[in-house]
Amino acid sequence: FDEVAFSFNGGKDSTVLLHLLRAGYASVEAREHVSSEHVCSKPKHPIRTIYFENPGAFPEINAFTYETAKTYGLQMEIIQLDFKSGLEALLKEKPVKATFLGTRIGDPNAVGQEQFSPSSAGWPPFMRVNPILDWSYRDVWAFLLACKVPYCKLYDQGYTSIGSIHDTVPNGLLCIENSSGSKEKFRPAYLLADGRLERAGRMKRSSFRARDTKVAVSNGTDDIVPYDNSTLAASIIGVGDEILQGAVEDQLGPSLCRKLHSIGWAVTYRAVVPNDIDAIFEAVEQRIQVSDMVFIFGGVGAIHSDVSVAGVAKAFGVRLASDEEFEEYLRHFVGEDCPGDHNEMARLPEGITELLQHDELPVPLIKCRNVIVLSATTVPELDLQWDCLLELQKDKDLLPVKPPYVSKYLRTTFSEVEIAEPLSKIDAEFPDVSIGCYRESRIASHVKMLNQQIQPTVVVTFVGK
Repeated sequence: FDEVAFSFNGGKDSTVLLHLLRAGYASVEAREHVSSEHVCSKPKHPIRTIYFENPGAFPEINAFTYETAKTYGLQMEIIQLDFKSGLEALLKEKPVKATFLGTRIGDPNAVGQEQFSPSSAGWPPFMRVNPILDWSYRDVWAFLLACKVPYCKLYDQGYTSIGSIHDTVPNGLLCIENSSGSKEKFRPAYLLADGRLERAGRMKRSSFRARDTKVAVSNGTDDIVPYDNSTLAASIIGVGDEILQGAVEDQLGPSLCRKLHSIGWAVTYRAVVPNDIDAIFEAVEQRIQVSDMVFIFGGVGAIHSDVSVAGVAKAFGVRLASDEEFEEYLRHFVGEDCPGDHNEMARLPEGITELLQHDELPVPLIKCRNVIVLSATTVPELDLQWDCLLELQKDKDLLPVKPPYVSKYLRTTFSEVEIAEPLSKIDAEFPDVSIGCYRESRIASHVKMLNQQIQPTVVVTFVGK
């Protein structure tokens, strides 16, 4: 026991690990003293426990950590340096061979780790031991609730993944609709239906754009724009150097916008990025934090420039790993040309990927938390994949169908200057209706105006529910 340590941070995962270690030690102790009447004088938990006290930690986390140490007799050593510097100082003073960590697949720091992983280059040498690496969100809560062990009270206030006070808010998916206008309330963390959205409350304040505030509501912190309970917001990211070079016209983006509007989703962002992992990573990382769903198309395939899936993996901080089920689908679809275990197309984001299977699809679509990767390259292919998604929605609640958006158009020969003031008043009176204005074919209108001495046609658009 002198050669191992336990890193405890007061979160749900390390709380699970604490009680697994206590149970393991109790089992060893029971075997050693089974034939002895001597009362063991060892502490309740002999494993050296390390707590890195962060100035940005929630007071509730600190309070729970110290109370837990007192309750279970933890030999807790408090470090107030950053993780690496603190660990170096600690291990220099009293070396250990291994450290137990509450890391799970899907955590940003889980990339590349196994149950036993040597420390990275540049770090003090020790073995990282990850006993609950493969545990799901549901597994964690099943354990805590079944064993009736105390956990930090923040989890009962809607927090599902706790970081610092600067980047963590309650998970909007647990928000209880409140018509009275008073302070919002949230259901406990263990009621989150989809554990893959565990980190939906871990947000970057600086990443939210003003354009997103129109379709989102606050979930408890004034300067955060989180999940919206009424209007569902989608982002569309197209990947393709050919589109940016003007060699190919993007037909999928506009078609997908229309499809989303038809089921009542607001498209708050649409962009085309190059076939570059970092460009895809930046776009996806930004949009997953402010969108209910992000759709990405292009850059999916077997050639060197098909890096969309890798960009998605980087955005979620996970590695790519071979998926045997997906590889089998590819083998049936591609045939003998599929190069077995070395098939790069079968490498998917580890721990966060769900395969969306449908009888009409030769290969499943890829869903990573709130990102859907579409393999369509033509509008007919997109039509097929969209229809399959809507059918799967009935069982999986992928794309909740809302009242559709309706568009109306008014053509007039009045100029933009003449209609500007009344349109502004109408826009202010009906904030739920998006009102726009454009000239219909500026060149054609200008020629017609010169030849026939008439005003160009102005089109006023009204879009809403």
